[in-house]
Amino acid sequence: MARNLLEIDDIPPYLTNKVKQDLRFKTGNFVWRVRFNIPLDPKTVNKETMYVTNSTNQRLNTYIKYNQQEEIIEIEPLEPYATNEQYTLVITRNVKSRGGQSLPEPVSVKFKL
Repeated sequence: MARNLLEIDDIPPYLTNKVKQDLRFKTGNFVWRVRFNIPLDPKTVNKETMYVTNSTNQRLNTYIKYNQQEEIIEIEPLEPYATNEQYTLVITRNVKSRGGQSLPEPVSVKFKL
């Protein structure tokens, strides 16, 4: 059985059953995979609409890749996460569906390795 290597500190209650871990390697470069249930407007999937911040609210350099066929976004840090540092994954309401629909509210997930 895989051990949870990512400690989720805070998550909105409505996302509790949707955040799952499937970690096989501890590298310090944990890649977030975010799946949406509707097709997204690719122009709205970028570093301004989704990002990771550290405990001082500074944005980390990330690479964002959107797989339109699977409706999965990968958010990969370009610098390793520090152990025991508090981070927050933020997905803003500016991520929109192809029809222009926004999330009902922004998503923030606090975590640390």
